[in-house]
Amino acid sequence: MLAAGLTGGVWLAGRRVGLAPRWTLLLLMLACLCGGAAVAKLRTEAVSGPIAPTLAEPTMVEAWVMDVDSPGERGARIVVAPVRIRGLAPEATPVRLRATVRDEPPAPGTAVRLYGILNPPPAPASPGAYDFGRNAFFQGMGGTLFALGQTRPTALPEPPWRVRMAMKINAARYALAQRIVARLGERTGGIAAAMTTGHETWIGREDLDAMRDSGLAHILSISGLHMAIVGGFVFFAVRLGVALWPWLALRVSGKKVAAVAGLIAVGTYLVVSGAPPPAERAAITASIAFVAILLDRQAVTMHALAVAAFTVLLLQPEAIVTPGFQMSFAATAALVALSEVWPRRIKEISAPWPIVAAQRLGSWLLIACTASLVAGMATGPFAMQHFNRTAVYGLIANLGTAPVADFILMPALALGAALEPLGLGAPFLWLAGKGVDLMLAIGHWTAGLPGAVRTIASAPAAALPVAFLGILFICLWRGRLRWLGLPLAAAVLIWPRPAAPDLWIGDGGTNAAWRQAEAAVVVRPGVRQFAADLWSRRRGLELTPRPEAGWICKRSFCALEAPEAGPVALWWGKKAPTAEQLDVLCRSASVISSRAELPSLPSSCADRLVLDGVDYARGGSVELWRAGAGWQAVWAADVRGQRPWTRQADPDFSDSGG
Repeated sequence: MLAAGLTGGVWLAGRRVGLAPRWTLLLLMLACLCGGAAVAKLRTEAVSGPIAPTLAEPTMVEAWVMDVDSPGERGARIVVAPVRIRGLAPEATPVRLRATVRDEPPAPGTAVRLYGILNPPPAPASPGAYDFGRNAFFQGMGGTLFALGQTRPTALPEPPWRVRMAMKINAARYALAQRIVARLGERTGGIAAAMTTGHETWIGREDLDAMRDSGLAHILSISGLHMAIVGGFVFFAVRLGVALWPWLALRVSGKKVAAVAGLIAVGTYLVVSGAPPPAERAAITASIAFVAILLDRQAVTMHALAVAAFTVLLLQPEAIVTPGFQMSFAATAALVALSEVWPRRIKEISAPWPIVAAQRLGSWLLIACTASLVAGMATGPFAMQHFNRTAVYGLIANLGTAPVADFILMPALALGAALEPLGLGAPFLWLAGKGVDLMLAIGHWTAGLPGAVRTIASAPAAALPVAFLGILFICLWRGRLRWLGLPLAAAVLIWPRPAAPDLWIGDGGTNAAWRQAEAAVVVRPGVRQFAADLWSRRRGLELTPRPEAGWICKRSFCALEAPEAGPVALWWGKKAPTAEQLDVLCRSASVISSRAELPSLPSSCADRLVLDGVDYARGGSVELWRAGAGWQAVWAADVRGQRPWTRQADPDFSDSGG
């Protein structure tokens, strides 16, 4: 409210003193900037909580299971509310932890005892990459736990009422997801459960990769598409029901009754989905559209979209840097601009129904193709910059699944989920399952086409704001001059990329990769694979394993056995290498990385770049470029800056969510 009040005050003051409109506009922009900074600070203080330290030894955690989270690369995960953590004072105990468990995840509401490795949230995989710690901080996650043993039940005192309420809701969501999976089978039901409750526990890696490579992964994440379909389906169904009841239609406004029903549907779906941040933003946007109908205003306009964006940023100012917010509002703005310029169809008079049907089918196909193309182009710069991959045939896949998802899959899922607790959801879930099977078939077929995925290196940081301004100019300007923004909108695509780093060393020095032409050769294939994949895609390189020949790899180190020095020698043991071992490493490579702190260096390391545990504890991951006879280094911590969530974790037991 601070930003809104400040902006309104400046506007009123400008009107009273008779300032010219351009000066009032300038002051309003300045007020929004200052108000936004203040709201961001207030939000940071409001969500601030204890961050878990990296403990030297495993610890015991007694906690309530809040929810079942999406699985990571190391196994199933749960979200827990710790009651006691051995070795931590109550005031230093994080509010929430994300725990990776070794067995079947327990249901929400269960009191459990976990023995494992406690860590702060993971740091970025490379300098400038996505910051998992920031995301966890604003979600209230104070750390991660990697369980070393089985999850055991325990007795705990009754939690506060808010925790009990959240656990009951999440338990009902998880039970609904289990019933959907039981009805449809693990493969089909896993997709349906993810689209309904947000639980991705049952989705196989093969199906998930196919959905990503075909450009359909957005259907799995509960966001604007889902809210629009559910809210729109309820809105039109209720409005039709009122119109079919003449007595009621003469006494109430069917449009407003339907808007109230749409609000209720959106709120219910938000609760059932677990209210992840993308769903919250989508619910706010949809709610403002329905409120506009109740206030006799046009629902789909740039003004309504601006109010929605302003409301989201007041409640979640951190959303401005998230891919979900940027892509959803860019796509929506582009579609609103398209609707403003789309020619209105002239209604036919006494035309034969086959002709009318053919015309409407053609119109629908044209609108669907154009809308998918426009939305894809609007979100393209953000997808390239954040995810470094483009689904070449995404338009084909989305056009094939749009009729299924819009008219069959999502409405049937909504009805099936609503009726399943009463035991009446079977026919609707069966129909939704057929839609899921068809969607998976389209996704796998599209992902299997030659060249289905193209990797694009991230552009310099300045390119994305420039592209955003270009998209904004195209959407807001009227007339042909709007196309002057097209070169700016394509900034991420055409901006020259700097040379990729010659070497990357991951957080803690546990893995490394070097550039070889257009490939990134990884030293330890399969170790912290998610971080290596993330870095290589960001730099536009194809990740390949190192050759077996010529390398000596033991339990604690890897080095090249050759007359000339190799690119890197890696020591990942927690104990420092002996003088003889360090001498061998320094003779084998021009860059030596040691996870442990090195008290001294032999003479063979004099002309080598040596990085040890002290460097990684301070800087995290690092990228290195050759600079003449030396090296230029960029550390993740320097790019990340000093923030409330910047703590280094033990890389062996930090789950980056891959």
